[in-house]
Amino acid sequence: MASVVEDDGDVQIVSIGKQRVATVDVEDSFQVSPEQVRKMDGLGPALKKRITQKFLRGTGSESKQVELETMSGYDVFQVASPGYNLSYLSKLYELSSFHHAAVDAKVSNTVGLGYDLVESPAVKQKLSTISDEKKLERTRVKLDTQKQALIAVIDDLNEDSLFVETLMKAVTDLEATGNGYIEIGRTTNGRIGYIGHIPSVYMRVRLNRDGFIQIISNKATYFRNFGDQKTPDPLGKDKRPNEVIHIKKYTPTSTYYGVPDIVSAKTAVAGNEFSGRFNLEYFENKAVPRYIISLKGAKLNEENERRLLEFFETNLKGQNHRSLYIPLPADDPNRKVELKLDAVENGVQDSSFDSYHNLNRDEILMAHRVPISKIGIPDGVSLAIAKDADKTFKEQVCGPIQRNLEKKLNQIMKEFTDTHVIKLNELTLTDEDTQSRIDERYLRMQTILPNEVRARKGMPGIDSGDSVVDLKPQQAANQRQTANQNDERAQERQANATDGPGNARQPKGEGRATP
Repeated sequence: MASVVEDDGDVQIVSIGKQRVATVDVEDSFQVSPEQVRKMDGLGPALKKRITQKFLRGTGSESKQVELETMSGYDVFQVASPGYNLSYLSKLYELSSFHHAAVDAKVSNTVGLGYDLVESPAVKQKLSTISDEKKLERTRVKLDTQKQALIAVIDDLNEDSLFVETLMKAVTDLEATGNGYIEIGRTTNGRIGYIGHIPSVYMRVRLNRDGFIQIISNKATYFRNFGDQKTPDPLGKDKRPNEVIHIKKYTPTSTYYGVPDIVSAKTAVAGNEFSGRFNLEYFENKAVPRYIISLKGAKLNEENERRLLEFFETNLKGQNHRSLYIPLPADDPNRKVELKLDAVENGVQDSSFDSYHNLNRDEILMAHRVPISKIGIPDGVSLAIAKDADKTFKEQVCGPIQRNLEKKLNQIMKEFTDTHVIKLNELTLTDEDTQSRIDERYLRMQTILPNEVRARKGMPGIDSGDSVVDLKPQQAANQRQTANQNDERAQERQANATDGPGNARQPKGEGRATP
């Protein structure tokens, strides 16, 4: 559990485990006394009376038990306490640049690419049984019209944010705090009329899992689980509570809340924070002199000493090629007068802990499993390596997050239609020219249908687009020859060819790419 261990003016030092990291306000709105809870808005008279009877008074006299001092809003609202301070985790998203960039990369490549509505498996199965082409065409036109209407309805469920924006906020919370919340409001007839986002910092899960409690601006609000329209508000004031879908990052340490990836790299975050402070304080408060003036064998009079010190302290800044004349006493047989000016810092000043800073950066990105190419292309990272890293990032990181989100979101879609499901757009690893060549090859091989290609590009279907491409006799013969790999000349030409479109090259000086 994160806790404040010392205060340094406006900045507080917070610990996660044994690591100390500088941050700002980490107050937990649920960590308040029962008396403070009674003053909150949103509580019904019955709950306020129950709090008073249970925590403040007995029968006819006040309780003086010391244990009452340990009671908090967690006990009053019967919610589970998270393993880490959620307010601190949310602030960490703003304090650590590498953590911020990694979270944004995940959000952009999971939900930031948008979504599409595709036919459900049941509809696809039904379409495959329709043999009449005209009926099939009418059915597809009807499905496409319904799809466009559904997209418009979904985006109109929130006047302030598009559906994609709501998803991006929820996934940002998911990656920053380990928990994300999507709010669903219903009209009086029970239909969904609102979809929005609730910041995870202010949400807590009820111990018996019958809903959630939010505290913000001294007001407590109860939310049901999505699909539950019967559980009464335990706060006693809302007759029709809104519902919530909770998405979280699984952790073996808690069954109520998730834990973000950054927690495993807390040492690296702390190291970068304090190394950065060291460099900042060096440039702001360094006390190292620029020159050391040493005089041997004589003593300057007060006037010359004043002129010398004044020159170095006030007259150097902004003055180029200045000359300084210092009269020195003459040498005598017993002593030699010598004046030396030794520069202490005359080289280029650079930051400290460069290697340490880079190691911490790599540890943070490793915890997120985000390739460094997604937060910029630093020196030494080849395009070939970046391409392979993007493929791994898509398949092992973004893919599982998208599948989990799609399952949650399609619970909402079931209340609108059973003909379409939400499909989040995936990160594209091929460029437009390469993809067109792939589509052309599959069309000639009669592996896919023209309307399938058009649907992927967001274009409406065409007549005869649900039938395989009818090749001319010569085209069919060429296709069979290519499929049977009989065109040896083409194979030899392909083997000797340079990198084709879409293939990454090694940077200059790194040699040929390994197969």
